Amino acid sequence: MITIAFPYAFVLLVLPWLVYYLLPSVKGLYGDALKIPFIADLKNINLKSKGLWLNTADYKTVWSVKFLYLYLIWGLLCLATARPQVIGEAHPLPDEGRDIMLVLDISTSMLETDFSYRGHRMTRLDAVKHTVADFVKKRASDRVGLILFGTRAYLQAPLTYDKSAVQDILYSMQAGMAGDSTSIGDALALALKNMRLSNQPDSQVIVLLTDGENNDGSLSMSEAIKLAKQENIKIYTIGVGSPNLFFKMLTAVGLQGIDETELKELAETTKGQYFRAASASDLQKVYQMIDALEPMKNEDRYVQEVKEIYYIPLLVAWILALIAILMQRGQKDE
Repeated sequence: MITIAFPYAFVLLVLPWLVYYLLPSVKGLYGDALKIPFIADLKNINLKSKGLWLNTADYKTVWSVKFLYLYLIWGLLCLATARPQVIGEAHPLPDEGRDIMLVLDISTSMLETDFSYRGHRMTRLDAVKHTVADFVKKRASDRVGLILFGTRAYLQAPLTYDKSAVQDILYSMQAGMAGDSTSIGDALALALKNMRLSNQPDSQVIVLLTDGENNDGSLSMSEAIKLAKQENIKIYTIGVGSPNLFFKMLTAVGLQGIDETELKELAETTKGQYFRAASASDLQKVYQMIDALEPMKNEDRYVQEVKEIYYIPLLVAWILALIAILMQRGQKDE
């Protein structure tokens, strides 16, 4: 479909007529005329024209053909100024979703086999792999990033629409790759830093999963909570691990356990929510709940390809003007 971007430009078509009929003729432009005694004899000379528009001895006809030719050039210039465009078919754009940064604990404690799925025992990390990969797959219109942490925090995938790449990283991650201890504060700070690069400040979410407490790193949980509050990004926290009797005994003697108090404080401070997952099914429900709490936007948006073709009438006008100049010079030479 051909459209005109600036139709008001066609008003310029009347400009030559206004100039001709409204403005007075210019006299004495070349100074005093040279008086030639035989000027009267010039009227009797028979002109044999070979030019573009001098094809008759009738002055009025010659003037009209020349004028129409020049007016055609002017019309093409007006058409070029109006910017004709070819509009392509409308193509739907993917919905503009949210930016979700997944922050996952891969310390060696994630190797605990206190989770089960369909009657089979499995490690916490294996349950996280399958559940989070399924969560990523469903977020079709969102950008998803991934940070893995243990003793150190590492950005594995910046915010991206490439869900397959994020899933591949999830399936290949191993417990202990980032160290044996847990640096929740550092991981959270890294997530907040990367979210600053997002162009959707009102649609940012961080989902932090851990089975322990912040026992390493340079940033304490209290400092991390203050930083998260300043950035104004919603954070969902998930504590994983089965609260069985043996686990409670280990926690009682001072070994690592989930610091639910600080995880809850982090979520509440950022207007998020804390979840506890004691089994693989619980973990699936948690991510389903987060999926429901952060629905994808469903706005119909379309894009159409616009191709400018103003250069076509402009090129034709240039060619016609060039022909007129060459023909005029040819007449003078003769």
